This record gives sequence, structure tokens and C-alpha cells, in this order.
Amino acid sequence: MNPEGNIKLLIDARMLMSSGIGVYLQELLDYLKNLRGIHCLINDKDVFFFKERAIPFTSFNENIYSISEQLKYPFKIPKADVFWSPHYNTPLLPIKCDRRIVTIHDVYHLATASQAGIKQKVYANLLMYNSTKRSEKIITVSEFSKQEIVKYTGCNPDKISVIHNGVCQVKNERLLLDEKYNLPKKYLLFVGNVKPHKNLITLCLAYLQLPAKLQSDFKIVIVGKKEGFINGDNDLINLIKNEPKLYENVVFTGYVDAEDMDAIYKKASIFVFPSLYEGFGLPPLEAMGNGTPVICSDIPPLKEVCGNAVLYFDAKDPKDLADKIIRMNDQNIASNYIELGIKRASKFTWRASYDKHLEVFNL
Repeated sequence: MNPEGNIKLLIDARMLMSSGIGVYLQELLDYLKNLRGIHCLINDKDVFFFKERAIPFTSFNENIYSISEQLKYPFKIPKADVFWSPHYNTPLLPIKCDRRIVTIHDVYHLATASQAGIKQKVYANLLMYNSTKRSEKIITVSEFSKQEIVKYTGCNPDKISVIHNGVCQVKNERLLLDEKYNLPKKYLLFVGNVKPHKNLITLCLAYLQLPAKLQSDFKIVIVGKKEGFINGDNDLINLIKNEPKLYENVVFTGYVDAEDMDAIYKKASIFVFPSLYEGFGLPPLEAMGNGTPVICSDIPPLKEVCGNAVLYFDAKDPKDLADKIIRMNDQNIASNYIELGIKRASKFTWRASYDKHLEVFNL
């Protein structure tokens, strides 16, 4: 589909189906679709999404972070008032757009640079530097991420606007999913990719310290991509393979249809989010919005987002997490956190996020 007329807002929407950023894009595009002059760069595999919403698009199938992506950007990007990158893989070469705006969700790759390979480190630094220096405005998702961007890039903080993510309204009540995803009757739930900074090893070690009765009551259900990462959590996979109690009681669902997620959250006994680093942390809010009690690591961005509506634990202490799971198993305590969580989640809406994005786009 070729560009027609004046493009006010051009969006690089190729990460539509990525976890995290994909949710961010899908939710905002459901509001942005009504904006006159919108146009998107897309992967052909996502054509149905854009045709269904009558969003004009240009096909651009180059891989994210690739050299070919950077070389072809200037030829694929049509003239536009604003070019918005929802991730920091912004064009290095000149493009035909009056203004550039980027969303940087976190600076994990800079904050943990010592763990990255030399090629990853160089490329991440190059792209992040390019994004912060050449973009007129930067959007990020928390005050914590804003501070991190300034800390690691030296960016002018006045360029950065903090816009919290929203929480999807509960859309689906389907509860007959046990066979489809091999769900146990009672489970501790985690949602997110299996990467080292998600700290799932601490969750597994905490599980091994639970009383035998709770181990027999609960399994661990992990919803998220298990393999295919440059920096996947091989230590976690090996731990599960070599520890019989974990091998028998950790369930990887594999791919989950988006319309099934509400029901999976609802069925969980407790949602556990042990992450060591986040820019925002959307899954805990989604769990709260679905009436599930939440236990989170005590890192700054999660405290900023979740407030007093979750039970926190020391992110590096499996025993502390085990104690918090035991405590949350008390129905009176869980009921209190469910009530607090529903109220907290209701404060984060995609409509409010959309309105604030429009202010930054200044169209």
C-alpha cells in the first residue's frame, strides 16, 4: 500500500507482535487509527491487523537491529511530519521527516553492558546514542527509566517525557483453557520472556524452599518465549532439567493467544514477578487488573508502578520470596492485595497514554 497524501505521523510498527513493545503498539494503534495522516512501516505477516483497522502502511520486512534495516530506512521512509520509533532502533542515516520522536522503554543493554558481547555492546551504544541525540523528543515509561537514560547517555532530561503504559481492560472471560495450555488446577504465574534479568531462577529456588504441602498444591506456570534469544537463560533451563521437583512442576505454556491471557491471569493463585531490571513492568498491573494477588521484586520501577498494591520481596533472596508466597497463601491477606491491586490498575489506562503521546507528537 503506497503512501497517499500528507503523512503527519509515520510509525515504525514492525515490532507489533513482540512481547512488551508489541502490546504497547497494538493498544496505542487502536486509538491512533482514527488520526488523520497516520502511516506505518510494517512486516507483511502483520498485514491483517492494519487492513482490519484501515491504517495505511508500507511493507518493510528487514530484521530489527540489522545492517540492512539501517541501509534501507532512507529508501522506505516516505516524507512525513513526524517519524516515531517505538524502540531505539532509529535510523542512523538521514530520512525525509521533519521531526524524530523515539520511545526508549529502558536502557537494560547499557545498564548490563558487562554481560553483553562486544558486537551487542557496540551496536546498542551506537543506536542508543543516535536515538537520544537525533530525536527531538524522547518518550519513556517511568521516572526510573528517565533517570537511567540520563545516567547512561547524558541526554538532556528536558527532552524526555514520562508516559506510563496502560492496562488492557478485561476483555475475555474464557476459563476452559486447562487442556489447551496444560494448566494445573492451582499455580504461581509468571508472564515474560525467559531471560536472565527476569530472575526466574530465584522463583524456582523459592519454590524448592516451600513447605511440602504448598509444593503439592502449586505448580509454576511460565507464559513467555522460552528459546531463541541471544542471551537466553540457559542456567534456568538446566536447573529445571536437573531438579526433579522443578522438572515435574514447572509448566511452559509456549505461545498464548492474546485473547486467552485474561483467563490465565484470573485462574492463577498468585502472580510472581521476580525481575531484576524493568523499565515499567506491565504484567504485574495486568495481573492486578484481573483480580490476581501479586508478589514483586523490590526494584525501583516496580515500586513506582505498583505502589502499595503488591507484596514485595528481596529480588536476590529466594527464602524471602518463599516466605512471601506462604504469606500470600493466606486468603485474608490475598483478598486485601486483590482489592488494592484492582484500584491501582484502574489508574493506568491506554486512553490516558494515547492523549499524552499526542501532546508529545504535537500534530
